Amino acid sequence: MTSTPTARPVVDFWFDPACPWAWMTSRWMDEVSAIRDVDVRWHVMSLSVLNEKRELPDTYRELMDDSWGAVRVIVAAARDHGDEVIKPLYDAMGTRRHPGGRRDTAAIIAESLAEVGLPAELADVAGTEDVDALLRESHGEGITLVGDDVGTPVVAIDGIGFFGPVVTPAPTGEAAGRLFDGLALMTSVAGFYELKRSRTAGPSF
Repeated sequence: MTSTPTARPVVDFWFDPACPWAWMTSRWMDEVSAIRDVDVRWHVMSLSVLNEKRELPDTYRELMDDSWGAVRVIVAAARDHGDEVIKPLYDAMGTRRHPGGRRDTAAIIAESLAEVGLPAELADVAGTEDVDALLRESHGEGITLVGDDVGTPVVAIDGIGFFGPVVTPAPTGEAAGRLFDGLALMTSVAGFYELKRSRTAGPSF
């Protein structure tokens, strides 16, 4: 049985600003937004929340410990200034971290807040649990759609969500549109769950 997609699809996109694969997919979604008639809503999820009770290698645990800060700041910014700041703040942070190759998280947060025109004191929430209830709520909304054995990004079209697509480099132009069309078609099939192959390349920024 299939369902009929809406005339103007609503795309919900969950990301963690620390994840390079979510960054790649978000660049694809920017291309889609330019050439397809879609509404995109941006949300945070957290690899730190996802992995907080798991045994991890020391280097990955360090990354997870560091990754709380940026996502907390985005949550606090959205709480105080509206959801419309989520995407520009993500873009500012992600550009520095991913194609920029930087790992100085505190400086990235401070510079990104300044770029977007948000108060510098929002950075203070990075090392606190003040917005963790809101963070976990947003994270949970995405994970509820796909299960907890995934990562970021989570992309939902008209409420039907999947982990991914995981893609590199990010398709541009009509190639981006065709990938979206295919994903939209798959989400219209009620019984479709998974399509996967092993990655043989890292993210190409």
